[in-house]
Amino acid sequence: MDKKNGISTLIFDFGGVIINLDLPHCIENLKKLGVDSIESYLSNFGQKEFFLQFEKGEIGTIEFRDEIRKLSNKKLSDAEIDAAWCSFLCDIPAERLDLLEKLRTKYRLLLLSNSNPLHVDVSAAKALEGTGKTIRDYFDKCYFSYEMGLAKPDPKIFEALLSDAGLEASECLFLDDGPKNIEVAKSLGIQTYFVTQGENLDFLVDLN
Repeated sequence: MDKKNGISTLIFDFGGVIINLDLPHCIENLKKLGVDSIESYLSNFGQKEFFLQFEKGEIGTIEFRDEIRKLSNKKLSDAEIDAAWCSFLCDIPAERLDLLEKLRTKYRLLLLSNSNPLHVDVSAAKALEGTGKTIRDYFDKCYFSYEMGLAKPDPKIFEALLSDAGLEASECLFLDDGPKNIEVAKSLGIQTYFVTQGENLDFLVDLN
Protein backbone atom coordinates (compact mmCIF):
# COMPACT_ATOMS: atom_id res chain seq x y z
CA MET A 1 0.00 0.00 0.00
CA ASP A 2 1.42 3.35 -1.00
CA LYS A 3 0.78 6.21 1.39
CA LYS A 4 -1.26 8.22 -1.06
CA ASN A 5 -3.23 11.38 -0.43
CA GLY A 6 -6.94 11.52 -1.04
CA ILE A 7 -8.07 8.90 1.45
CA SER A 8 -11.30 9.99 3.10
CA THR A 9 -12.43 6.67 4.54
CA LEU A 10 -10.78 3.79 6.40
CA ILE A 11 -12.56 0.42 6.16
CA PHE A 12 -11.49 -2.02 8.87
CA ASP A 13 -11.95 -5.74 9.18
CA PHE A 14 -12.89 -6.75 12.74
CA GLY A 15 -11.38 -10.14 13.65
CA GLY A 16 -7.59 -10.14 13.57
CA VAL A 17 -7.44 -6.38 12.93
CA ILE A 18 -9.47 -4.78 15.74
CA ILE A 19 -10.18 -7.74 18.03
CA ASN A 20 -7.66 -10.50 18.69
CA LEU A 21 -8.55 -14.03 17.58
CA ASP A 22 -7.73 -17.46 18.99
CA LEU A 23 -9.04 -20.07 16.56
CA PRO A 24 -7.09 -22.99 18.14
CA HIS A 25 -8.69 -22.22 21.53
CA CYS A 26 -12.14 -22.15 19.94
CA ILE A 27 -11.53 -25.46 18.17
CA GLU A 28 -10.27 -27.01 21.41
CA ASN A 29 -13.37 -25.85 23.29
CA LEU A 30 -15.74 -27.16 20.63
CA LYS A 31 -13.96 -30.52 20.67
CA LYS A 32 -14.49 -30.64 24.44
CA LEU A 33 -18.19 -30.39 23.65
CA GLY A 34 -17.91 -33.48 21.46
CA VAL A 35 -17.67 -31.71 18.11
CA ASP A 36 -14.76 -33.83 16.90
CA SER A 37 -15.14 -32.88 13.21
CA ILE A 38 -14.94 -29.13 13.84
CA GLU A 39 -11.79 -28.64 11.74
CA SER A 40 -13.77 -29.68 8.65
CA TYR A 41 -15.79 -26.49 9.09
CA LEU A 42 -13.36 -23.96 10.58
CA SER A 43 -9.88 -22.92 9.45
CA ASN A 44 -7.70 -19.85 9.08
CA PHE A 45 -8.88 -19.68 5.48
CA GLY A 46 -12.56 -19.32 6.27
CA GLN A 47 -15.68 -21.14 7.32
CA LYS A 48 -17.82 -23.73 5.59
CA GLU A 49 -21.36 -25.05 5.49
CA PHE A 50 -23.58 -23.96 8.40
CA PHE A 51 -20.83 -21.78 9.90
CA LEU A 52 -20.74 -19.76 6.69
CA GLN A 53 -24.55 -19.76 6.56
CA PHE A 54 -24.55 -18.25 10.05
CA GLU A 55 -22.13 -15.55 8.95
CA LYS A 56 -24.28 -14.74 5.91
CA GLY A 57 -27.47 -14.55 7.94
CA GLU A 58 -28.97 -17.54 6.16
CA ILE A 59 -29.59 -19.24 9.51
CA GLY A 60 -30.07 -17.68 12.94
CA THR A 61 -28.58 -18.40 16.34
CA ILE A 62 -31.13 -21.09 17.24
CA GLU A 63 -30.45 -23.00 14.01
CA PHE A 64 -26.69 -22.58 14.47
CA ARG A 65 -26.83 -24.12 17.94
CA ASP A 66 -28.95 -26.99 16.65
CA GLU A 67 -26.35 -27.73 13.96
CA ILE A 68 -23.62 -27.83 16.61
CA ARG A 69 -25.72 -30.29 18.61
CA LYS A 70 -26.06 -32.54 15.56
CA LEU A 71 -22.26 -32.80 15.38
CA SER A 72 -21.81 -33.52 19.08
CA ASN A 73 -22.08 -36.76 20.99
CA LYS A 74 -23.25 -34.87 24.09
CA LYS A 75 -26.36 -33.06 25.26
CA LEU A 76 -25.35 -29.39 25.07
CA SER A 77 -26.91 -26.29 26.59
CA ASP A 78 -27.16 -23.00 24.73
CA ALA A 79 -24.70 -21.48 27.20
CA GLU A 80 -22.08 -24.18 26.56
CA ILE A 81 -22.31 -23.73 22.80
CA ASP A 82 -22.21 -19.94 23.02
CA ALA A 83 -19.18 -19.95 25.34
CA ALA A 84 -17.20 -22.30 23.11
CA TRP A 85 -18.04 -20.44 19.90
CA CYS A 86 -17.39 -17.03 21.43
CA SER A 87 -13.95 -18.10 22.65
CA PHE A 88 -12.86 -17.54 19.02
CA LEU A 89 -12.74 -13.79 19.75
CA CYS A 90 -10.62 -12.46 22.60
CA ASP A 91 -9.69 -8.94 23.67
CA ILE A 92 -9.47 -5.57 21.98
CA PRO A 93 -6.24 -3.83 23.03
CA ALA A 94 -6.89 -0.44 24.65
CA GLU A 95 -4.38 1.18 22.33
CA ARG A 96 -6.39 -0.03 19.34
CA LEU A 97 -9.51 1.67 20.69
CA ASP A 98 -7.52 4.85 21.35
CA LEU A 99 -6.27 4.74 17.77
CA LEU A 100 -9.80 4.43 16.40
CA GLU A 101 -10.87 7.49 18.38
CA LYS A 102 -7.92 9.49 17.01
CA LEU A 103 -8.58 8.35 13.45
CA ARG A 104 -12.25 9.26 13.66
CA THR A 105 -11.29 12.93 13.98
CA LYS A 106 -9.57 12.72 10.57
CA TYR A 107 -11.39 10.04 8.57
CA ARG A 108 -14.73 8.39 8.09
CA LEU A 109 -14.42 4.97 9.76
CA LEU A 110 -16.32 1.92 8.55
CA LEU A 111 -16.22 -1.69 9.74
CA LEU A 112 -16.65 -4.52 7.22
CA SER A 113 -16.71 -7.89 8.92
CA ASN A 114 -17.68 -11.47 8.25
CA SER A 115 -19.44 -12.01 11.56
CA ASN A 116 -22.52 -13.37 13.27
CA PRO A 117 -24.90 -12.31 16.06
CA LEU A 118 -23.07 -14.19 18.82
CA HIS A 119 -19.68 -12.69 18.01
CA VAL A 120 -21.13 -9.19 17.81
CA ASP A 121 -23.60 -9.30 20.71
CA VAL A 122 -21.53 -11.50 23.06
CA SER A 123 -17.82 -11.50 22.16
CA ALA A 124 -17.51 -7.86 21.11
CA ALA A 125 -19.67 -6.71 24.02
CA LYS A 126 -17.49 -8.63 26.49
CA ALA A 127 -14.30 -7.18 24.97
CA LEU A 128 -15.69 -3.67 25.45
CA GLU A 129 -16.91 -4.16 29.02
CA GLY A 130 -16.06 -1.12 31.09
CA THR A 131 -15.92 1.28 28.15
CA GLY A 132 -19.63 2.04 28.18
CA LYS A 133 -19.62 1.59 24.41
CA THR A 134 -20.49 -0.98 21.78
CA ILE A 135 -18.38 -1.71 18.72
CA ARG A 136 -20.79 0.35 16.64
CA ASP A 137 -19.88 3.46 18.66
CA TYR A 138 -16.34 3.43 17.29
CA PHE A 139 -17.37 3.59 13.63
CA ASP A 140 -19.55 5.75 11.45
CA LYS A 141 -21.22 2.55 10.32
CA CYS A 142 -20.66 -1.18 10.75
CA TYR A 143 -21.29 -3.56 7.88
CA PHE A 144 -21.71 -7.10 9.16
CA SER A 145 -22.02 -10.03 6.78
CA TYR A 146 -24.97 -11.57 8.62
CA GLU A 147 -26.94 -8.34 8.24
CA MET A 148 -26.01 -7.90 4.57
CA GLY A 149 -26.56 -11.47 3.38
CA LEU A 150 -23.10 -11.32 1.81
CA ALA A 151 -19.60 -12.32 2.94
CA LYS A 152 -16.05 -11.45 1.99
CA PRO A 153 -14.38 -12.12 -0.39
CA ASP A 154 -17.49 -11.77 -2.59
CA PRO A 155 -17.00 -8.53 -4.59
CA LYS A 156 -20.68 -7.76 -4.04
CA ILE A 157 -20.14 -7.02 -0.34
CA PHE A 158 -17.58 -4.33 -1.19
CA GLU A 159 -19.80 -2.92 -3.91
CA ALA A 160 -22.74 -2.82 -1.51
CA LEU A 161 -20.70 -0.91 1.08
CA LEU A 162 -19.45 1.62 -1.46
CA SER A 163 -22.96 2.18 -2.79
CA ASP A 164 -24.55 2.50 0.65
CA ALA A 165 -21.86 4.87 1.92
CA GLY A 166 -21.76 6.92 -1.29
CA LEU A 167 -18.03 6.39 -1.73
CA GLU A 168 -15.63 6.08 -4.62
CA ALA A 169 -13.34 3.07 -4.33
CA SER A 170 -10.20 5.18 -4.77
CA GLU A 171 -10.89 7.30 -1.67
CA CYS A 172 -11.02 4.25 0.62
CA LEU A 173 -8.28 2.31 2.39
CA PHE A 174 -9.30 -1.22 3.35
CA LEU A 175 -7.38 -3.01 6.14
CA ASP A 176 -7.78 -6.78 6.48
CA ASP A 177 -5.79 -9.83 7.56
CA GLY A 178 -7.16 -12.04 4.76
CA PRO A 179 -5.10 -12.15 1.54
CA LYS A 180 -8.11 -13.06 -0.62
CA ASN A 181 -10.16 -10.20 0.81
CA ILE A 182 -7.31 -7.79 0.06
CA GLU A 183 -6.99 -9.15 -3.47
CA VAL A 184 -10.68 -8.67 -4.26
CA ALA A 185 -10.84 -5.17 -2.76
CA LYS A 186 -7.79 -4.14 -4.75
CA SER A 187 -9.36 -5.46 -7.97
CA LEU A 188 -12.26 -3.05 -7.37
CA GLY A 189 -9.93 -0.05 -7.13
CA ILE A 190 -9.92 0.17 -3.33
CA GLN A 191 -6.59 1.02 -1.72
CA THR A 192 -5.57 -1.81 0.60
CA TYR A 193 -3.28 -2.70 3.48
CA PHE A 194 -2.61 -6.27 4.64
CA VAL A 195 -2.50 -6.41 8.44
CA THR A 196 -0.29 -8.94 10.20
CA GLN A 197 -1.11 -10.27 13.66
CA GLY A 198 -0.42 -7.75 16.42
CA GLU A 199 0.79 -5.09 13.99
CA ASN A 200 0.96 -1.49 15.16
CA LEU A 201 -1.26 0.67 12.94
CA ASP A 202 -0.33 4.08 14.36
CA PHE A 203 1.01 5.13 10.94
CA LEU A 204 -2.61 5.66 9.89
CA VAL A 205 -2.77 8.86 11.93
CA ASP A 206 -0.29 10.52 9.54
CA LEU A 207 -1.45 8.81 6.37
CA ASN A 208 -2.45 11.96 4.49
